[in-house]
Amino acid sequence: MTLGFMGRRGVAALLWAGFLGCARAPISENRDSDYIRDLVEWPSHTLEDKEENPEYPSVEPEEPLAPLPSPPRASNFLVMGGGGEPSSNEIALEKNVLYFQRTLEKLGLPPDSTTFYFANGNDGQASVRYLGENKRELFKSPEVPHLAGASTLERFLEWMERSTRNSPHQPVFIYFTGHGALNGRHHNNSHLVLWEGDSLTVRAFGLFLNRLPSTTPVVAVMSQCYAGSFAHFIHQDGQPRRPVLAQPRCGFFATVEYLPSVGCTPEANEADYQDYSSSFFAGLSGVSRTGVAVPSADYDEDGRVSYSEAHAFSKVDEETTDLPISTSEAWLQRRASRQDRRRILQTPLQEILSTGRPEQRHVVEALTQKLGFLPERSWGENVQTVLLWTEARLAQAQRLRMELLNIGLEQQLRASGSPYARSVLERLLQCEAGSWDTPSPPSQASIPLEP
Repeated sequence: MTLGFMGRRGVAALLWAGFLGCARAPISENRDSDYIRDLVEWPSHTLEDKEENPEYPSVEPEEPLAPLPSPPRASNFLVMGGGGEPSSNEIALEKNVLYFQRTLEKLGLPPDSTTFYFANGNDGQASVRYLGENKRELFKSPEVPHLAGASTLERFLEWMERSTRNSPHQPVFIYFTGHGALNGRHHNNSHLVLWEGDSLTVRAFGLFLNRLPSTTPVVAVMSQCYAGSFAHFIHQDGQPRRPVLAQPRCGFFATVEYLPSVGCTPEANEADYQDYSSSFFAGLSGVSRTGVAVPSADYDEDGRVSYSEAHAFSKVDEETTDLPISTSEAWLQRRASRQDRRRILQTPLQEILSTGRPEQRHVVEALTQKLGFLPERSWGENVQTVLLWTEARLAQAQRLRMELLNIGLEQQLRASGSPYARSVLERLLQCEAGSWDTPSPPSQASIPLEP
């Protein structure tokens, strides 16, 4: 059976399925003119909140944001992970934290540069769920070196207070590997699921970060379901209709705000893992989670791998249904009109490709090749002729669609956007071009897998 995207007639079904935590790209067997039109006009991947506050009109400030002195080099790290209870505290989440620690080591950073909170912490409870022989469900205590405590709201606030007091001007990098819950009425304000019933919403997360100086950059990488909701932490009060904060913030998210992500498995064999964390940190460090060297993600060949390059690596490397998105991409796509989408998706791929940044060109070229699309044709023309028979290929086609929109919308804004809008874009791209404050560029040598 030939699969393709359904378009506007499938939006309600898609969102309903997303609220149940089992959303998939809508499909259709029809390829008539209405289907193709709907396909090209499929809405942005950042949707309007059902109940956005009307007191916050979408009015741009007159004063542009000041550019950053340089892309931030993170030196204050926080990792929070695990499920909210043992039944949802899969071993893959623990292994993600261990992979992060190996990535630190690979890039020459000491473990004490990072604060680690995971599940129940050090209380000895057998909380990590995994599958043993014959798929038997078992539980064990967390085994995370340098663990500072449980992944709770109280611990997060302790870290905030300590950072504000001891290292207020050090650029921050926050990694969350756990579960997310969709806010069905305010999907721009979904929340992280923390240990023992604690939660942290987008708006609360943003408000707590306000305790840091307004000049301290904050970068977040999040792999939970509905992670894209946290792209809005760049706005005042987490409200997308409000201006972008003066504090430099950006982030990278496993998938868009209305879809679940993959990767929370009780299977213990890391060789089988396919998820955003695996791909992002492989791109950043040059080494997979199994210790194998991967192709360099230094697409601009400047001698280091930026966050945005690692994000681009993940879009091509990850063979799943995730639709990775960053803050700048969510911000741009939210501004897109139906006419904008139609124009970009009816433009030949090679024409759009020529205006992209190096990491964007890599994504378009690689996904075009994977899908068997013809560069001289538009995205809309290609999907009429190429079979998209699996959910992974559907996701690849959507990732390509999103990347083409990112490139086209960026060029459009540079040409005709307001001074404020151009300043926001430049600030977000500067933040996303940051990296870890490593002593030297990483080599391509492999590192041993944690036993």
